[in-house]
Amino acid sequence: YQRKVHGELWFPGKPTPLVFPLLSTPNMVNIRRATVDDLPAIQNCNLNCLPENYALKYYMYHILSWPQLLYVAEDHGKVVGYVLAKMEEEATEPHGHITSLAVLRSHRKLGLATKLMRATEAAMIANFNPVYLSLHVRVSNQAAIHLYTETLGFRRRAVEEKYYADGENAYDMRLTFADRRVAAASTAATTTTPTPTTTTT
Repeated sequence: YQRKVHGELWFPGKPTPLVFPLLSTPNMVNIRRATVDDLPAIQNCNLNCLPENYALKYYMYHILSWPQLLYVAEDHGKVVGYVLAKMEEEATEPHGHITSLAVLRSHRKLGLATKLMRATEAAMIANFNPVYLSLHVRVSNQAAIHLYTETLGFRRRAVEEKYYADGENAYDMRLTFADRRVAAASTAATTTTPTPTTTTT
């Protein structure tokens, strides 16, 4: 007799086909600009990752005001991370601010938070040329503090007492884009470019 196993025709004596679950790798995750259609998924990611939550209209306000600055990490059509950013254009020094950054636990330690931050930083510089980028982080969130200071180059500027609704303090952090440009120029100056060679036939 014959029957189907996992969609394939099977008969006695034929090995049963094996089915493996789809495994996600960093190369399969796409970093792209967010759209309005992504907002419910971004909100859901926020609810699953952070205690600081927002109404859907707050996300809408960001994407309508600064559509260039919102990015998502997408794995096979599912939003697994996001960065929510805005501009503080009426401040004494126009600057950018990271409202929220989150990556689902299943997709952490893949460098996605760094890629999301780099994407919004580049878009911020290209579109608004801010003096610096600011953010707040819980003083107890050592993983995030390490990311911001050691990987992304932020500096602790001050402690804001009882910044969060539960009473926890926050570090006020800043990344000065002038420092980033100087570092990039220094790196470029010390990088030697191989002299192209031509082959005569």
